[in-house]
Amino acid sequence: MIVENEKKAQLDEFENIDLAVTRDSHYGTIAEPVYSGVLSFMRRKYTKQLKDVDVAVVGVPFDLSVTNRPGARFGPRAVREASAQLAWGKAWGWGEDPFDSLNVVDWGDCLFDPGYPDQIVHSLEKQFDQLLSQDVSTLAIGGDHFVSYPIIKAYAKKYGPLSLIHFDAHCDTWRDKEGRIDHGTMFYHAAKQGLIDPEHSAQIGIRTHNSESHGFNVFDADQVHTLGVPEIIARTREVVGDRPCYITFDIDCLDPSVAPGTGTPVIGGLTSAQALELLRGLKGVNVMGMDLVEVSPSYDVGQITSLAGATIALNLLCLFGAKGSC
Repeated sequence: MIVENEKKAQLDEFENIDLAVTRDSHYGTIAEPVYSGVLSFMRRKYTKQLKDVDVAVVGVPFDLSVTNRPGARFGPRAVREASAQLAWGKAWGWGEDPFDSLNVVDWGDCLFDPGYPDQIVHSLEKQFDQLLSQDVSTLAIGGDHFVSYPIIKAYAKKYGPLSLIHFDAHCDTWRDKEGRIDHGTMFYHAAKQGLIDPEHSAQIGIRTHNSESHGFNVFDADQVHTLGVPEIIARTREVVGDRPCYITFDIDCLDPSVAPGTGTPVIGGLTSAQALELLRGLKGVNVMGMDLVEVSPSYDVGQITSLAGATIALNLLCLFGAKGSC
C-alpha cells in the first residue's frame, strides 16, 4: 500500500531528489528529474535491510568468462542509469504498477575477488543463499551470462530442479569438460547437475548452431519470426506449466540493430517489441527468480542497449508480480 504523501508526490517531478536514499516507503512510483539524483534501479531504495522485502535487485558486475568482447561488468551500472528514464510512471502494457504491490529494493552489487577466480562461483552462490534464506527473490543484473550459474545453484537448493525460460541468441549448452565453465556452457553443467529440468525448459530466440539440444525445448529466432509470438508463448507455457521457473534474459537475444551494446552480437534476433510481447504473454508463470545479463555499454550507441535492458528488467519484475494470475 502506498502511503498518502507518496500518492500526492507521484507527479511532483521537481519536488523530489535522491529517492534511492531518501524515500520513506519502499512502495509506489515517485517521479524525480531523470537527469539527476543518486541512481538505483528504478529509483528504488538502496538498502541491505531485507525485512518484508519481496524482490532485491542485485548487480553482479562479472565478465571474466566471456569468449568474445568484455565489458559486461559495467552492465549493472549502465542499466541502473538507463532505468531512471522509466522510473517516473507505471510500466507500460501491464495495467498495474508492480511497485504498488511489491516491496522492491536495490541491494547493490555482489562482491567477489577476481584474484581468486576458482572461488567466484562459491562466493556468488553464498551471497544468493543469504538473500534467499530471508525469503527474498532476486532480479540480478549482470555481468556476463556465467552469473546465472551460481544464482541457479542457490535457487535449486531452495526449490529443487527449476524450469528455465531462457532468452538468448546462444543456447549456452555447448558440451564442456568437467571443472571448466564459461558463459556459453553453464546451462550444460546446470542440466547435468540436476539444477534445471531441460524437458520442462524453453530456450527462445536461439540463432547459433549446436548439434545437441540436451533435451531442452528450443524455439529459435526463425520460429519466433515465422510462427509468431502468440504461438511461441503457447508452446512455452505448455512446456513450463505451473512448475517453479527461473527466467534469464541475455540482451543479445535482441537483434544488434536494437541492442548493439553486448559482447557477442548475432544478427537476425528479436525486436524489442517481440521481447516485451513474449514477457507479457507469460503472465502467470510461477517465477521464482530472474536475471538480465550481457549488457556491455562500451559497445552501445545512444544508450539504446542499456535502455532495452532496463525495460526488460522492469518487465521481469512485472511478470514476477503477476505470477499465479492469468
